[in-house]
Amino acid sequence: MNHTTDVERVAAAVSATIHEHWVLFLVEGILLTVLGMLAILLPAVASLAATLIFGWLLLLSGGMGLVTSIRARHAPGFGWSLLSALIGLVAGGLLVARPVLGTLSLTAVLIAFLMAEGVVSVFYAIEHRKGFSAGWGWMLASGLLDLVLAVILLAGLPGTAVWALGVLLGVNMIVGGAALISMALQARLPAR
Repeated sequence: MNHTTDVERVAAAVSATIHEHWVLFLVEGILLTVLGMLAILLPAVASLAATLIFGWLLLLSGGMGLVTSIRARHAPGFGWSLLSALIGLVAGGLLVARPVLGTLSLTAVLIAFLMAEGVVSVFYAIEHRKGFSAGWGWMLASGLLDLVLAVILLAGLPGTAVWALGVLLGVNMIVGGAALISMALQARLPAR
């Protein structure tokens, strides 16, 4: 079989499915956009909600991991599997029991991520500049923006923890919603 033909067939199937269900994608995009706007308007509520949801996810996954580990206790890596499940349970329990402190912890993790990502992106851009790769400036700008965001969040702690996760979640939802709306509106037109 020809690999190109398979890829084209899958692409055509995806396109046809999106065309057939464009209204659902439009509704999802609108809903995401509205929820994103609410998250930006009420960042403290969105930050707290995100912390609680993340905590419950960790609790549930830790619980399932614990059950699975105990049932498969003779499998290789039992101790590591058990430890992983217990860490999930403890972390999830702490986030659910103390969501305000959990929001502060998650913001600290976000700051660390932005700093690391920023430094890596800057060095990556510098390496690409040496090779005269197109787009290195955008990568540099992205890295510098990550570093600026990290410094702003760090300088404003603990106050930034109240709004940071909610605002970033809201922006992400708005961008994702806008992408779905755009895709849906394009997909409603007949294929060319």
